[in-house]
This record gives sequence, structure tokens and C-alpha cells, in this order.
Amino acid sequence: MRLKLLIYSDLDGTLLDHDSYSWQPAAAALARLVELEIPLILNSSKTAREIQALRQGLNNHHPYIVENGCAICVPGGYFPAGSTSTETGSVEIKYFGQRYDLILQTLRTLRQQNRYPFSGFADFGIDGICKHTGLERQAAEQAGQRLGSEPLLWQGSEEDLQAFSRDLTKAGLQLVKGGRFLHVMGSCDKGRAMQWLTERYRNSDPARPLLTVALGDGNNDLPMLRSADIAVVIKPKHGPALQLEQHHDVIYPEAPGPAGWQEALDQVLDRLR
Repeated sequence: MRLKLLIYSDLDGTLLDHDSYSWQPAAAALARLVELEIPLILNSSKTAREIQALRQGLNNHHPYIVENGCAICVPGGYFPAGSTSTETGSVEIKYFGQRYDLILQTLRTLRQQNRYPFSGFADFGIDGICKHTGLERQAAEQAGQRLGSEPLLWQGSEEDLQAFSRDLTKAGLQLVKGGRFLHVMGSCDKGRAMQWLTERYRNSDPARPLLTVALGDGNNDLPMLRSADIAVVIKPKHGPALQLEQHHDVIYPEAPGPAGWQEALDQVLDRLR
């Protein structure tokens, strides 16, 4: 029986260039996945609305993981019936951690009680998101429609940040460092979401052997990379690459960003062919 291959990929700095946000250097590998009918599952800190817009350009119709593993979005009818997810329109949403409104409520309480110096997307508004991210207005609106995490800019000391992190932990939340922002979210990560979705694929066709590949470049990708059968550590455009220890099968492409993504996928697909 033919092997079922699942590709999980980070976006910013991995499939998308750090500066231009272009995926074109990986176009050949993306086309190859479509031709071979191999699911590409986007696993990103981006919101569902941001990823939906990107999927249209990629001609991608597979499930996707949003906001560092806070939720999984599954197109309606993609899997057999019997889902335990919450169904919203034509997309099933499986939540991990706390919902966005509860996170904002906790943040407001902590800021009021302890005067923690931070500001987040809910404070910025659309114009502020444009200013702090460099996004165009439509993209900023998509980034502001969140399900289960809040990006923050911290304006205080390291000591206060540690105290803030401890208070978040007491409230059942965590602080995750991203490329540009700190992300406040529930007890979830990219790896846990990946494991849940992989099991869903396995249950939909239990007789078929399954292999997972994950590609990422940042610390928030580590849970996903560690969960994969084959891990691909993409070299960042600036700074040293992650070192993934205690993993039996790791690929370190020479090129950064989507060019490295192309290099690694060619290697993986040629090996498994």
C-alpha cells in the first residue's frame, strides 16, 4: 500500500521569505506536492483569515493550523463525518487553549492590577497593526481577527516580564516568543495541534502507513519539528539556525527561506520515491 505523506510547514521565514513574504522560490516543490496529491498543512502564527487568503494563492485545500497551534481549521467534508470539532460555516474549528475574548479579559485584569507595560493588537486597532507590522490595511484586518492568541509588544524591564509570565501561567496562559511579537496563548503549541490532526488523518484511513514531515525556522516551531518523522530546519535570513537535538532524521538545507524549503522538499520526495 502506498505511503501517506503529510507535510506540515511554518510560513514566515520558512515557506515565505522573511522580507518579501514571497513563496515563489518554492513554486516547483509546491507544484510537485499538488501533482503527487500530498497534503500541505500550513502551521503558522498567522490567523485563520490570513492563512485563508494565502491558501487561495497556493491553491491549497487542506486543513491548516493557526496562531501557533491555538486552533485547527478543517474544510467541511474533508474528513468522514463524526468530528468532535466545533463547526462554523463550511469550516470545522478544533480549539486548543483559551478563546480570544477570555485571553483579552485576563490581560486587561493583569494590566489594571499590576500596571504591566505592554500593548497588543487589541490596543493597536487596524492603523496600529499596520504601523507595527508593515502590513497593508486589508492584511492588517485579517491579522486582527483572532481565535486564541494575542501578540504583544513589551515596554518594560526583563524582571517585570518574568513576573508577567508567572501571572499568565497562574491564569492558565503562556508567553511564546515569536519573530516580532510576544504571543499570549493557552496551553497549546504547533506540535500538539499537529499530533491531533495527524491522528485524524490516520483514523480516516487506518490501514495506510503514514509519514510526517515538518519544516520550520523558529523556536515556536520546535514542538512541531520534534513531533515529525522527518524534521527540516530552515536557515533564517538573519542569525543562526536552530539546532534540533535528539531527533533521528533532520535535514538542514543550505539556502534560507523558501529556497531552502524547495531544496529540502526535493530531497525528501526524491528519497521516498
